[in-house]
Amino acid sequence: MFKEGYPNSFQPNSFPNPKSKLHLLLEIRPRSIMMASSMFYSANMPLSMPQMLRVRASNTNDNVPIKKMGMSDAECEAAVVAGNIPEAPPAPSKPAAPAGTPMVPSLSLCRRPRRNRRSPSLRSAFQETSLSPANLVYPLFIHEGEEDTPIGAMPGCYRLGWRHGLIEEVSKARDVGVNSIVLFPKVPDALKSSTGDEAYNENGLVPRTIRLLKDKYPDLVIYTDVALDPYSSDGHDGIVREDGVIMNDETVHQLCKQAVAQARAGADVVSPSDMMDGRVGAIRAALDADGFQHVSIMSYTAKYASSFYGPFREALDSNPRFGDKKTYQMNPANYREALVETREDESEGADILLVKPGLPYLDIIRLLRDNSPLPIAAYQVSGEYSMIKAGGVLKMIDEERVMMESLMCLRRAGADIILSYFALQAARCLCGEKR
Repeated sequence: MFKEGYPNSFQPNSFPNPKSKLHLLLEIRPRSIMMASSMFYSANMPLSMPQMLRVRASNTNDNVPIKKMGMSDAECEAAVVAGNIPEAPPAPSKPAAPAGTPMVPSLSLCRRPRRNRRSPSLRSAFQETSLSPANLVYPLFIHEGEEDTPIGAMPGCYRLGWRHGLIEEVSKARDVGVNSIVLFPKVPDALKSSTGDEAYNENGLVPRTIRLLKDKYPDLVIYTDVALDPYSSDGHDGIVREDGVIMNDETVHQLCKQAVAQARAGADVVSPSDMMDGRVGAIRAALDADGFQHVSIMSYTAKYASSFYGPFREALDSNPRFGDKKTYQMNPANYREALVETREDESEGADILLVKPGLPYLDIIRLLRDNSPLPIAAYQVSGEYSMIKAGGVLKMIDEERVMMESLMCLRRAGADIILSYFALQAARCLCGEKR
C-alpha cells in the first residue's frame, strides 16, 4: 500500500512542484500523525517531521477556520476587569457530622499526616514502595510425568509435566510480565542415593528442562536450586555420615558439580540453598574455571531452620528420613548471625543474598538491606502461601488483599526480588486481570 514511507497519494514524483507536495504532506491530520512514524520517513525525504510541522504552522495560504467557543480572550479579560465575573459552581459546603457529635475546638496541630492520605490520588503520589511483576520470581515444581499433579498442601500449585504443563505455565507468567522462574524437581526414589549423584547428571530432569525452556524462551531468566536434598536418599541437603553428621566439604564438592551442570544447560542464576560453609566461594571458582563467569550466584544467606517449609517438602517428597536440619540451617532465634553469613557470602562472590522464610523474618531482610550493597531476595515460602490460601478458603481473610499486602511488606522491608508461589496470581492483579 505504501512505498518508501509515503502514502500512495503523497509519492514525491506525483506532484507538479515542491510547494504543492509540501502543502499536501503538511495537511496530514492529527489522527494520521499518530500512525507509525515510518510512514513519513524515507531516505529520499527532504524534510524531517519537526521541519514539516514548522512549515505547516507558518503556512499563510492555509485558511482552515478556527472554531470559536464564545468570546475572545480579550473580551473575556475585559469583562472580568469590568466586574462581570462569569458564574462557577459554589464552593462545597462542609459535610455535616452525625447527630450527637461533640462540639470541640480544633486541635492546634502544625502537621496533620492524614492530609496526605485523604484521597486515592494523594496516597498514590506519596507511596514509598512499589511492586511490579519484574520484582517476582516464580517457583515451579517439575516431575518426569506428562500430567500436572496437584499438591494437596499447596492449593493452586502443581507438579508440572516438564514438557507440556511447564511450558504452558511459563507462557502464562510471561504474558503478565513475570519472566523469572526457579525450578524445583521431584526426583524418582530410584534415582536417589546417599551421595546425590543425580544432582549433576547433565541429562537429568533439571538440565533437560533448562535446555527445553531456553530453546522456547531464550530471554527467560532461569534460577536453579543447588542442594542435594531432592536427590538424597536421606532427605538432607548434604552427604550424611554414619553417625548422622552432615559432611560439609564433601557436600560442597558435589554442589560444585551440580552448579556447573546447571550452568552448562543454560541456567542464568544458580542458588545454593544447602547452607554448607564455604559453598559460595567454591561454586564461584568452579563456574569460573568452566567458563561461566557470567552466571550469577544467589546465595541462601539467611536460611532458617523453619517450620514454614512443610508443604514444600511434601511437594518434592524431600523430608529428612531422620533428625532435622538444625545443624546447618540457622536458628530462628538468631539475628546477628545473619550478618556473619552475609559477610562470608559477600567475600566469596555472591551476587544476590536471600532470606528464607520471608514475612516472619522482615527484620532480617531489613538487616541485610541496611548492611549490604548487594541485591536482596526474599522467599515467601510454602507455609506462608498455604496459610493465606487456607484463610481465604475459610473466608477468614480476603485472600487477594492479604496476598498483595504481604508482598508489599516484603518489598518495604528491603527485598529487591521475591520468590513467591503467588507470582502469577499477583502479577495478574497488578495487570488488572481477575482470574
